[in-house]
Amino acid sequence: MMNWVYSFTDAAAANLGKEQLGGKGHSLALMTQGGLPVPPGFTITTDACHVFHDNQRALSEQMIAEIETAVAELEAKMEKRFGDTVSPLLVSVRSGAPISMPGMMDTILNLGLNEDTVEALARQTGNSRFAYDSYRRFIQMFGDVVQGIPHYKFEQNIENVKADAGVQEDQKLDAGHWQMVVQRHLALVERETGKPFPQDPKEQLLSAIEAVFDSWNNQRAIVYRKVNKIPDELGTAVNVQSMVFGNLGDDSATGVAFTRNPSTGENGLYGEYLVNAQGEDVVAGIRTPKSIQELAREMPEAYNEFVGVCNHLEGFYKDVQDIEFTIEQGKLFLLQTRNAKRTAAAAIKIAVDMVNDGVIDRETALTRVDIEHLSALLHPRLDPDAQVTVLGSGLPASPGAVSGQIVFNADDAEALAKLGKKILLVRTETTPEDIHGILAAQGILTSRGGMTSHAAVVARGMGKPCVCGCDSLYINPSDKTCTLGNHVFNEGDTLSIDGSTGRVILGEVQHIEPKISDEFTQLLEWAEEVKRLEVRANADNPADAARAAGFGAVGIGLCRTEHMFMAPERVPVVQSMILSRDTSARKEALNKLLPMQQEDFYGILKAMDGYPVTIRLLDPPLHEFLPNLETLIARQTELKVRLEYNPDNADLRQHLTETNEMLATVRSLNEVNPMLGHRGCRLGMTFPEVYEMQVRAIYQAAADLVKDGYHPVPEVMIPLAGHVAELRRMRKLVEDTAREVQAERGSSVPVVVGTMIEVPRAALTADEMAQEAEFFSFGTNDLTQTTFGYSRDDAEGKFLQTYLNDKVLQDNPFEVLDRDGVGRLIKIATSEGRKAKPQLKVGICGEHGGEQHSIAFCHEQNLTYVSCSPFRVPLARLAAAQAAIRA
Repeated sequence: MMNWVYSFTDAAAANLGKEQLGGKGHSLALMTQGGLPVPPGFTITTDACHVFHDNQRALSEQMIAEIETAVAELEAKMEKRFGDTVSPLLVSVRSGAPISMPGMMDTILNLGLNEDTVEALARQTGNSRFAYDSYRRFIQMFGDVVQGIPHYKFEQNIENVKADAGVQEDQKLDAGHWQMVVQRHLALVERETGKPFPQDPKEQLLSAIEAVFDSWNNQRAIVYRKVNKIPDELGTAVNVQSMVFGNLGDDSATGVAFTRNPSTGENGLYGEYLVNAQGEDVVAGIRTPKSIQELAREMPEAYNEFVGVCNHLEGFYKDVQDIEFTIEQGKLFLLQTRNAKRTAAAAIKIAVDMVNDGVIDRETALTRVDIEHLSALLHPRLDPDAQVTVLGSGLPASPGAVSGQIVFNADDAEALAKLGKKILLVRTETTPEDIHGILAAQGILTSRGGMTSHAAVVARGMGKPCVCGCDSLYINPSDKTCTLGNHVFNEGDTLSIDGSTGRVILGEVQHIEPKISDEFTQLLEWAEEVKRLEVRANADNPADAARAAGFGAVGIGLCRTEHMFMAPERVPVVQSMILSRDTSARKEALNKLLPMQQEDFYGILKAMDGYPVTIRLLDPPLHEFLPNLETLIARQTELKVRLEYNPDNADLRQHLTETNEMLATVRSLNEVNPMLGHRGCRLGMTFPEVYEMQVRAIYQAAADLVKDGYHPVPEVMIPLAGHVAELRRMRKLVEDTAREVQAERGSSVPVVVGTMIEVPRAALTADEMAQEAEFFSFGTNDLTQTTFGYSRDDAEGKFLQTYLNDKVLQDNPFEVLDRDGVGRLIKIATSEGRKAKPQLKVGICGEHGGEQHSIAFCHEQNLTYVSCSPFRVPLARLAAAQAAIRA
């Protein structure tokens, strides 16, 4: 028969793990086994939590019987009894999940006190003030946590008694005052619940245990699990521990300490304590705690013992420990130890220092660092000491913190940036037409869009902070104002955004510039020794390519050429190319774009000298380069009205003719579903001269680089090919054009052609596709859209969040690669492609290329490389190393 309850001693002997005992119970069992000064107690397992919820939130008879037996054993061990009027047993009740989870039930202290035992405690300690102070604390905690009475109502009772007594601090209240508080607390409980406060300690204990199990599904815990991807199935354990008191006088204390500084990683005790206090006093902010180092002066024996214990625990767990302790009349007790939460910077320093000190090996150090937490180190971040006014929040789409003047359109953003202004581009949503404004802005804020919206993807690629989908943001573009919270802002007002948390903040806020430490550099060097996956970068300009190289990228996995056409000086040329009535006119426009493209490719290939640069040929719907349809209709209407009053105005008539032609072209290019329309290689099939111009620019740039002493390695990627016939024709176009250039320039740069796998048919016919490709690159964003049949922006804006909340999907498939569907297509394509061509290179270049779980999948499938935004390259390198170690 399964046991539900284990004493700390028995739990250690049974060799139970965190899955059953929870993290707190497991550490208490190990410390007890190791002979450390732990107050005795017992743990009710996580298995009991599952049965409790299955049993309509009720403890079973067997559980209650085991709890009663554990209480009897604890009474015998402590030589105290529940409810005894001479030597009463008092306990604390704490939750303890297998993974540390802020948001669980708050601790209950001093359980077992009632109207009789409080007097016994007063006689036993000779301290009535201490006894009634302990009783009022218990009533507050139990009333708040178990009975659901708001904490502030208890605090109001204390404030009223202090006012009557003419004092401002709790410490100034005597025993009589605390007795008055107790009576008011008891009356409050009866008023709020309709029943007297429970006086039976066993009833108190069972109610507290039920409250812990109930707290597993409180809103705070649910949100925390969702954010940190903690399984709902884990459950929580309950720890019942005999009380020790840090508030028995000036020879008693309570505190929290870390074996190393959790903010900086510096080696040395870090923490705080209070003399004559209970645990919640340290965090309540009512009294100012003292630095742990002062304990050496006040209680030297206890301090020296504590230092020895800290060294022992860190050596045993081989990690930084977060330790709660109490000193009762000079005797040290440990209430808890756990692996400490730490900042990203501290995590790196601690991991490297522990390797250098011989505590852990390099592989352990690499797995100790949380990849997602590290992104903050590569972007500016808010000063943690800054006082801020948060106006609203959206999705943390791209990390980093910036302040800037609000601007509502891309043209104004670019113009003001040229004047040296720091700009925050605020839009309902961004489009490819906004690219010059995004480039000019410090950061981007949108009221719509998800984590993989245009704004999010482009911002991450550029390393610019971005907050998307801020629902409380309303933009009025006509009068250039926006409303956020209760504030109305005009263009030019200053806001701040924190792309790491999604917060939107009033005014300008001090931020800290990023810096890669020596320890971070060391960790990345160790990562290179163990990882197998190459890490490339997604980069569309020389600056990003150089940045990626500096972060350790070994090539460019995706260079999106459509971004190069969005510069304001190029848009008119692109528009003239699109509006051309015949091939001759189109080629004339393309000839103007050729030197611009060649300059782009020269800079990118130079920045990645000697490493491969995968250049994706043009892949946007053409209408995105043209004016907005609604804008053209409005212009047409305005011109018609003006011509009615000025029928002889030739300029107006000419403008109307040009507008009509542009409108007709935009309408002809407008598509019902542009994502599946005239884009990708379909553009190259119908307008081959566009791709010919790009290929010519690539290989002319390569020829110039060779002449200048560099070693360019271009790879041409054909986008959106779903049929081998498309790929075959486009490959021939690339090879024919490249040969022409090489004949003209006398160069011999190898011609490498591959394809982006973005539609299921391409993956399912990979054996055929491989015959015409040197490499496959999975465009996992579009492959996810076409596999699920989800429009990314529509899904994230409408139903995807419901799917995640209701557990229809475990993760957002646009953030974490869907292994069962999209992943299976990748597995099929990789296997079939390499059967046809064993030397086939295979990588991914979608947003998933920088996400740790997706990188682990790529390692498992033996892919060649992953590609991600430049700022995620160091994180991807570490994730690739972690994947190799865990595999």
